[in-house]
Order: sequence, then structure tokens, then C-alpha cells
Amino acid sequence: MVPTTLATSVDRPGDRVVVRADAAVDNLLTALEDLGCRAILDVTGDEALSAREISERCDLPLSTTYRKLDRLTTVGLLAERTRLRPSGRHASEYARRVASVRISLDTGRLELRCVPPVAGD
Repeated sequence: MVPTTLATSVDRPGDRVVVRADAAVDNLLTALEDLGCRAILDVTGDEALSAREISERCDLPLSTTYRKLDRLTTVGLLAERTRLRPSGRHASEYARRVASVRISLDTGRLELRCVPPVAGD
């Protein structure tokens, strides 16, 4: 699963996504340096949550949560999907798309490896 925003700047050795484009690396690092974004990634690791659930668990205002969710989905660290409800009032929910992000310096360029979660984790 390659984030569409990074599709022109990645290659796939095995099941990992390798990001080499400077702008894509910068966007990912900016998201990862944000404490609120890291908190969101932490709480979405085990289960998909709605924006309201994330807001409550991370103790963030809902408006701030939506901005951070937008950033994390744009860089491909979170997946947004639809939570179906019997009432018909469906809602978005968010799940982490990566198990780890590894940073390395390869021939003078910064490189990030986004490793997806293993099925069943």
C-alpha cells in the first residue's frame, strides 16, 4: 500500500516503502516531530478510531485533531476509512498504516523506510 502522495518518489523492495524525495522526506519528518501527531499514531496502532475518540484519548481539541489527521493521512502514515453504523450515520475512522519508520543516510541523501504492520499484529 503506497501512499498516493508519494507514489512518484518511492520504490518497493519487498513489502517496505522507501521514500527518497526531499519534499516527501521533509513532510514525513515534520509530521513525526509533532507531539500531537505522534500521540495520534500511538493511539491508532491497535484499533481504528474516530476523530472524536482520538481527540479524547490524546487530550487534543477536536479542531486540532482534524488538522493533525489531515497531515498524517496526506503523508500516508494514517488510513482514513468509513465506520459503518446501523443508524446509517457513518463516520470516518483512522488507522495507522505503518509499524515503524526507519531513517538512514544513503549516499548523502536522507532516506525513510516505512514498514507496514504485519497482518495479525
